[in-house]
Amino acid sequence: MISSVGDPVLDRCFRGHRDTVTSLDFSHNMKQLVSGSMDACVMVWHFKANLRAYRFVGHKDAVTSVQFSPSGQLIVSASRDKTVRLWVPTLKGQSTVFKAHTAAVRSVAFSSDGQELITASDDKSVKLWTVHRQKFLFSLNQHSNWVRCAKFSPDGRLIVSASDDRTVRVWDRSSRACIHVFKEHEGIVNYVDFHPNGTSIATGGTNNTIKIWDVRTNKLLQYYQLHNDGINGLSFHSSGSYLITAANDSTLKVLDLVEGRLFFTLHGHAGPVIAVAFSHSGAYFASGGSDAQIMIWKTNFDTAISETTASHKRQNPPHCRSEDRSYNHASPSGTLQHTRSSQGRQTPRFSGSVHATQPSKPGLQPNSINKQFAIEVDVKEPLHQPLEERMSVPTEFVNTLEHVVNQLDVLTQTVTILEQRLTVTEDKLQECQKSLRRIECQNLGPS
Repeated sequence: MISSVGDPVLDRCFRGHRDTVTSLDFSHNMKQLVSGSMDACVMVWHFKANLRAYRFVGHKDAVTSVQFSPSGQLIVSASRDKTVRLWVPTLKGQSTVFKAHTAAVRSVAFSSDGQELITASDDKSVKLWTVHRQKFLFSLNQHSNWVRCAKFSPDGRLIVSASDDRTVRVWDRSSRACIHVFKEHEGIVNYVDFHPNGTSIATGGTNNTIKIWDVRTNKLLQYYQLHNDGINGLSFHSSGSYLITAANDSTLKVLDLVEGRLFFTLHGHAGPVIAVAFSHSGAYFASGGSDAQIMIWKTNFDTAISETTASHKRQNPPHCRSEDRSYNHASPSGTLQHTRSSQGRQTPRFSGSVHATQPSKPGLQPNSINKQFAIEVDVKEPLHQPLEERMSVPTEFVNTLEHVVNQLDVLTQTVTILEQRLTVTEDKLQECQKSLRRIECQNLGPS
């Protein structure tokens, strides 16, 4: 049996960037959030109220994409300055940099094991790199226009890329072959990502639509046209049951993928919403946009799903279904107020409808969703209570983990310094070898 689902609530706001927030990612331990911005800075935010954010300066142009490594010991960032940087997320913010492309780098992402990086660029290519030495592995070059986004599948066997050429390509990692091209987009595809089970992908772009495709059968599973303007980003909930989208119409929309319906519409940003990301536990999500604000939301989604239901979701990607649940405007506190008529049905208290329509394709049933709900949020007074307190984590446990993380930071810095020294030593050794060869050649020459 599935318990009831709560409503998303604004938890806090982070302000510090001087321009549009372009990318967001939570650390796996939920202690930090990293953000990139058009102001060319990378910032690391802490969820403990007494810790100040770190500002990392190094890129010469807008930061387009950021992500924590699976271990949390590194942050990767991509920029319009054509480079990728690897940062150590400590106060000093040490970084290594390499030129990744011949044009702006639009996205960068770690593989699930943290050993490889994938980058996408305006030079129309997707490239793979090792993390340890930032060594180039190979390039994927079949797109005919800028590549906006590229991601690994959870198991690392597939790669998906989205482009201004209005296609989404699926690649086999080992053979480097493009195994399928989705051409059914009517506009630029801004963002693409894998479902947590790795069997499907979600795409969003300038034609205001969200599409979910099965990468095994290459068939369209779900289709939503909910936003009034282009979609900039999306993120799957860790359960795979929900998808959240960010768009130029200043809204976030949460989709219930199991029921195939719009779940919530969230307002709060004063301008286009560019980035959105669920935390790895799914308990929170973050959004950022042209207003230079970062908003942290508590999902309150149901996590008490039976093993049978969860297994069914993992094995069978959901198809569209209709739902008659509606909501009225939120109270000033940011929580929804439900109203019911005398017949016991929930009744909307404001006008306007949102429709999710299904394209006319063989084998797909029309999605007759007609939803009427929104959340209006007051963002003037962000909360400052530490997340650990609301999550009921013992203080001793938090302090121990913090000590461990600090020790890991020290070890990471030490390893980084050793790697740099090793590289210098190798370079000097090569120079010595070249000098010895020259001397030998001179000695063997005519007297």
